[in-house]
Amino acid sequence: MNIAIISSSVRIGRNSHRVARFFQQYIEEKGYGTVDLVDLYQYNFPVFDERLRLMKDPSPDVIEFAARIKNADGVLIVTPEYNGGYPASLKNVIDLLYPEWKRKPVAIATVSAGPFGGAQAMTSLVFSLWKIGVLMVPAMYAVPQVQNAYKENGEPTDKEATEKRAKVFIEELLWCIRAAKNA
Repeated sequence: MNIAIISSSVRIGRNSHRVARFFQQYIEEKGYGTVDLVDLYQYNFPVFDERLRLMKDPSPDVIEFAARIKNADGVLIVTPEYNGGYPASLKNVIDLLYPEWKRKPVAIATVSAGPFGGAQAMTSLVFSLWKIGVLMVPAMYAVPQVQNAYKENGEPTDKEATEKRAKVFIEELLWCIRAAKNA
């Protein structure tokens, strides 16, 4: 299976990217599939002004991003919580596409520097994704105090507990991918 992991923060010193790196390494090491780490920091997209299908002359980056999402069997979004919501960079790419998201299994991992692990961002993110027709994976993965839970290279500080949680989360994503393929 080909899983796209979207690392949604574009901030300097971002901590959520640590979790994206962890999942990339974990999925590949466990043989769950191939991973395409889609780092929004590398794109520098302009503020959303039109869906891809309505753009007269989309940039090569927009075309490439759309292909990466379209070619993925499932998507894992890793997002920080900013003031109770998710970053504009993520909203931007959600709104950019439509048919590429339709019926695509999507799992969400949220992070925060505080004690709640990004739980407040979850509601609005799930609603936005639901409105464009993604297949929401019911398992969620919240990471409180991310700066203490993962090293910059993605290595968890408590490997055993982290991998136990990750296994349940990723297996739910994989189940949803298989279900979507068999529908």
